[in-house]
Amino acid sequence: MASVNTTQVPNDSDPLSIPKRSTSQFIFVIALGIAVVHLLTNSRYGFHRDELQFLSDARHLDWGFVSYPPFTPFIERISLGLVGLSLVGLRLFSVIVQCAAIVITGFMARELGGDHWAQATAALGVAVSPLPMFEGTEFQYTTFDYLWWVLIAYLVIRLLKTENPRWCLPIGAVIGVGLMTKYSIIFYVIGIVVGLLLTPARRFIVTHWFWFGAGLALLICLPNLVWQIRHDFVSFHFLRHIHARDVGEGRADGFWRAQFTLCANRYAAPLWIAGLFGFLFNRRYRAIAWMYLVPLISFWASKGRGYYTAATYPMLMAMGAVVIAHALTPLPRLWRAGAQAAYTVALLAWGVYVATIILPLASNGPLRARALDNNGDLREEIGWNELVKTVAQIRDSLPPQEQPRVGVVVGNYGEQGAIEILGPAYHLPPPISGTNSAWYRRYPTPPPSTLIVVGHSREYVDKTFTSCRLVAHNTNPYGIHNEESDDHPDIFLCSAPLVPWPEFWINYQSFG
Repeated sequence: MASVNTTQVPNDSDPLSIPKRSTSQFIFVIALGIAVVHLLTNSRYGFHRDELQFLSDARHLDWGFVSYPPFTPFIERISLGLVGLSLVGLRLFSVIVQCAAIVITGFMARELGGDHWAQATAALGVAVSPLPMFEGTEFQYTTFDYLWWVLIAYLVIRLLKTENPRWCLPIGAVIGVGLMTKYSIIFYVIGIVVGLLLTPARRFIVTHWFWFGAGLALLICLPNLVWQIRHDFVSFHFLRHIHARDVGEGRADGFWRAQFTLCANRYAAPLWIAGLFGFLFNRRYRAIAWMYLVPLISFWASKGRGYYTAATYPMLMAMGAVVIAHALTPLPRLWRAGAQAAYTVALLAWGVYVATIILPLASNGPLRARALDNNGDLREEIGWNELVKTVAQIRDSLPPQEQPRVGVVVGNYGEQGAIEILGPAYHLPPPISGTNSAWYRRYPTPPPSTLIVVGHSREYVDKTFTSCRLVAHNTNPYGIHNEESDDHPDIFLCSAPLVPWPEFWINYQSFG
């Protein structure tokens, strides 16, 4: 066995110097436990506004959408076909993806030479961290994006460990799917290339397998690239608008704090810090350190939101668990077991504490109040059914001859999704929305003569439509304060726009 280097990781200049490790069954137990918790709690409230947008876009499949690539709506369309509008069923894919990320993290620790404790601790570190825990509660494109980053890290470890350039092919495939999921993965890809160029792993770049992998990634995302060209790269304009909004509203503040409190469990900091140094001082795996540093510096310099780097932490935790396990090896067996147990308990305890905020653990009582008081995303799951029911009541209050000519104009994608997905139960017409991809679906022909306007202010409707009057307020029976109840609670009944519909539509396009 080769000597131990300064990071307490076995010297792996020879691949055979790393002993083969069996897989710890605890990583599957941890993943199963997380899955059970999500399945028991994911039906507590209702759809999140983002989920409603995915559901809406899933009914209008295309090779691209204004706010994201097509992969997530495509999976949502499959979910709709399998389980309908079941909250637990639709979020099942998110649960599976989160569990897969947990298991793959354990596998990374195994590949790096970690024993059963290292594998289980790395997996637990991911399972009880805030951002990945949240990813299992809702159907979001960030959930799938998180998995692709973790899977790519595992495949790169396999590439560097085996020195077999054929691993570039599956890496390219996952990158391609990642580009069809969320565009920010490009920063991770840059980190991979930089890591290869700045380390001895640069030898892989001159192999034909590397270019086969790059070609495969391009081939997979080519349909979306063509869609962007045909739509004048509208997603670039969308992302620029959203970034300016986030910076202006302070959503990019606290970037460095988020690395310790949101991206990873607070008590996982020793894991990922040890992992970063473990990669930096390990000649074979040094390229992976750049896969963390490049996105981190890039997102910080460009004022990205703190959670954008979250998917880089599983690979650090995997290496960190191996480093710490090796550091504890010289201790007497009892002392080593005690230290490992104490750290595991601290990690798990903080995870439980965070879970009381992230997860809808209770439908009433103090736990429910704590979650809703501290978790804005949970508050955004409340009130959509009430909104749709109120709109239906307004329509039903009109004279029978007027009801067939009613249209519902909405101001954001949450309202759009609610009317489109939940509205058919009340026989409501499809929403008229100018937000993101809905703008391309236009308004009905002939245009409606009576409009129920949701999500806009009194000032806006008075300068945009004719004969407007306030007819209802958007509330929920729980008195929960969220965007719908606080920012645009008024619902108006109006007539046609002040300008012809084509002119109105040109100005109605918006990003959100």
